[in-house]
Amino acid sequence: MNKNLRNGLIAVAVGIIIWFLPVPAGLKPVAWHLFAIFVATILGFILQPLPIGAIAFISLGLAGLLNVLKPAEILTGFGDVTMWLIVSAFVFAKGFVKTGLGRRIAYKVMAAIGDSSLKLAYALALSDLIVSPATPSNTARGGGILFPIVKSLSSAFDSEPGPSSRKIGAYLMKSTFQCNTITSAMFLTSCAPNSLAAALALKTSQVTITWGAWALAGIVPGLISLAIAPYLIYKLYPPEITKTPEAKVIAEQELAKMGPTTWGEKVVAATFVLALLLWGTSSWTNINATVAAICCVGVMLLGQALEWKDILEEKGAWDTLIWMGGLISLAGALTKVGFIGWFAKLVGVSLTGFSWTAALAILFIAYMYTHYAFASISAHVTAMYAAFLAVAVAAGAPPFLAAMGMGVISGLMGGITHYATGPAPIYFGAGYIPQNTWWRIGFIVSVVNMIVFIGLGSIWWKVVGLW
Repeated sequence: MNKNLRNGLIAVAVGIIIWFLPVPAGLKPVAWHLFAIFVATILGFILQPLPIGAIAFISLGLAGLLNVLKPAEILTGFGDVTMWLIVSAFVFAKGFVKTGLGRRIAYKVMAAIGDSSLKLAYALALSDLIVSPATPSNTARGGGILFPIVKSLSSAFDSEPGPSSRKIGAYLMKSTFQCNTITSAMFLTSCAPNSLAAALALKTSQVTITWGAWALAGIVPGLISLAIAPYLIYKLYPPEITKTPEAKVIAEQELAKMGPTTWGEKVVAATFVLALLLWGTSSWTNINATVAAICCVGVMLLGQALEWKDILEEKGAWDTLIWMGGLISLAGALTKVGFIGWFAKLVGVSLTGFSWTAALAILFIAYMYTHYAFASISAHVTAMYAAFLAVAVAAGAPPFLAAMGMGVISGLMGGITHYATGPAPIYFGAGYIPQNTWWRIGFIVSVVNMIVFIGLGSIWWKVVGLW
């Protein structure tokens, strides 16, 4: 049997079984039936018999056909303002890639500080950080912008997969990838599932996480983790080459090939700065972050840094709109019909006797390390974020602390395996690092990131009044 057909039948069969099981006490039949469709959708995301956008589209159609959701309820997720913020950010990323601004930034930083392997790792991390607020595809950022640079640098130092991998290539691959997961946790717009988490937080527990709030929450622990990760990996998995003066020469040569900064790059850079200013000051100006993003996309169109066909061809944006909009519709409906509240009370009973701090710690750890079973951050957030958040709030945890904690973990969890998030197979597939080493270092870095983001981060969030 064809693998895709088999996986599709498994998802459908599980949904049918749940549908016809007796409805648990305290739930309405419509809530249970919606849950059956939701579980089948999640399984579809995990097994992927079809692209996840197609699965979400089919699930919404079935929900309407089976009278589980009304047509207006099916479409609610597509009008979510956070959803359109991410779509606009995808267009920003297109501008960085098309004009070459992302590569120019990376080479500029490298030319300035890249004279040792450790500094080179920090240069790549800094480059990732600079473009991350406007690149919701961590795959586009890590794989499209930075990976080709890392690969060319490795080859320039005669470090290839095999006996020469430890010269410098293995270290740069692992450090750059791990830093990508850190920047993915720092901004609402640095990883697409972050916006899904924010939307679910609002629908599940009425917690509002704005772009500015996420950036404020993520900036201090993020910078600390970015300061630690390259050095930690340097000690755990040191490169044989420690001095890299050639890297500056390579960067300068590449910049020379690129020539002077183009008009398109200037437009994208200026618009990016404008967007950051508008996003960061929205609490004072009352300019909605999504409105600001859409206006900035308009500026790039007017400045001819992008053409309309570029936006039409940005498949990642429209694919994300479909699958994430569909999930927001389903998740919002689950909350509305009472399923999430019922589940939180049910699981909350098992946490009776625990303080909210202990309960929240258990949930955070479980949320992070159950990702070993997932090959997609999006699928994991879809499956577990709303339910875990509801349980945490029911246990007495401060809603923002629980929502933000799971939000940042959603980005960090991508670093634990070689299949955990989009950039992982790209860097692992380069062939520089054995799987057991990848997992070992990924686990160690994940523990450090948890301590920084949740331990120190929660203190920072308290100090600045976020919870």
